[in-house]
Amino acid sequence: MPVTKYFLSILFLFCCLQAPAYAAKSVWLIDVKGGIGPATADHMVRGLEQAQQEDAAFVVLLIDTPGGLDSAMRQMIKAVLAARIPVIGYVSPSGARAASAGTYLLYATHIAAMAPATNLGAATPVQIGAPELPSVPQQKDSGAAGDQPKSVGSTAMERKIINDAVAYIQGLANLRKRNSEWATSAVREGVSVPAAEALSLGVVDIVAADTTSLLRKLDGRIIKLGEAELTLSTSDVDIYHHPIDWRSDFLSVITDPNVAYLLILIGVYGLIFEVSNPGFGIPGIVGVVCICVALYAFQVLPVSYAGLALMLLGIILMTAEAFAPSFGVLGLGGIAAFSIGSIILMDTELPAYQIAMPLIVAFTAFSAVLLVFTLGLLVRARKQSVVTGMAHLVGSSAEVELLHGEETLVRLDGELWQVRCEQPLAIHDHVTVTAVEGIALVVTKKRRDG
Repeated sequence: MPVTKYFLSILFLFCCLQAPAYAAKSVWLIDVKGGIGPATADHMVRGLEQAQQEDAAFVVLLIDTPGGLDSAMRQMIKAVLAARIPVIGYVSPSGARAASAGTYLLYATHIAAMAPATNLGAATPVQIGAPELPSVPQQKDSGAAGDQPKSVGSTAMERKIINDAVAYIQGLANLRKRNSEWATSAVREGVSVPAAEALSLGVVDIVAADTTSLLRKLDGRIIKLGEAELTLSTSDVDIYHHPIDWRSDFLSVITDPNVAYLLILIGVYGLIFEVSNPGFGIPGIVGVVCICVALYAFQVLPVSYAGLALMLLGIILMTAEAFAPSFGVLGLGGIAAFSIGSIILMDTELPAYQIAMPLIVAFTAFSAVLLVFTLGLLVRARKQSVVTGMAHLVGSSAEVELLHGEETLVRLDGELWQVRCEQPLAIHDHVTVTAVEGIALVVTKKRRDG
């Protein structure tokens, strides 16, 4: 018994000594690549949470972004500020940038680093105000939307947005003891700086050529984590590159505005087809699934619900035209509502989060062609003669097929009909229907040629 207690005590002490050694030898690398949106934020936030659960020594964010959505950026920054382990921001590789939203994220990290030939800045916020018709797209990248603003703060709304952004980045700069004056100019004037100048201005803390060089320069650095101070030890660490999983890939696909736009339209048209042809099943199921996925995407995207309502109104009007023809009035109104709603659907001026105009034109043209085709069928149907009841038999020709006592029968439309005629009839005589009396046909005998 004493031997067992002794053995358990040694095992417990060994586990306690081993835990800090594991924590000190794990460094997580998490990519922040491309436009910052819901998928990027989800990948980074979940990766940071997993790193903390695994007791990683610290996390390095590999940043290369032109900017993105304000809501996604703030979600990422909140996760960084609430982290229980150090978070290092590293703009890499050479040629990368941390523009617009990336600048705010870099300022939020405990240590900011850049690779040579990288840059950061251009942090003027893109206005996300009331929905309006977007201007003609400019030939510039999404992250450089605020590189050289024509008139910063020219309206009350713009001044409010810019002042809020200035206060936000100044708070991050003061928290991390970085250059707040340059941060203010990056927001108000949209300035950018390369890595070497950023280091001299006190905007970043380290310039490193690669991850190995970065870890070497981080060794011995003291970081203030909450009320405590932590000394980084990177002499012998294991590097774990956190991969992008299927959830982030799926979220990246469905939160593309063009994909979400296609999903909502496929869903609506699928439901319309199911209602007009009940019992088939598959269009209705596919429609419901597409609509649910699209609504989830719209929940995390900056969507103008006025634009979404106009799109749905347009589809309803065009559908109503097919079921209750109004000689094009409902259809034209539906096309106009659908087009305007599609254009103003995304409530942001970021080009990366706009629906492609060719896609809008294609779907509008498809709906218009479908409407014209439906109207053409309806017009032709109205011009056709009546083919229901027995009235359509008048004028038809038939041949006497059977004589049964006093009854004379002819075959017409695949059925035998009793006929009455003032002239005597014989089998194979040809007759013409002149009237319908009850269930009998009044006919006249045709004269035989020759």
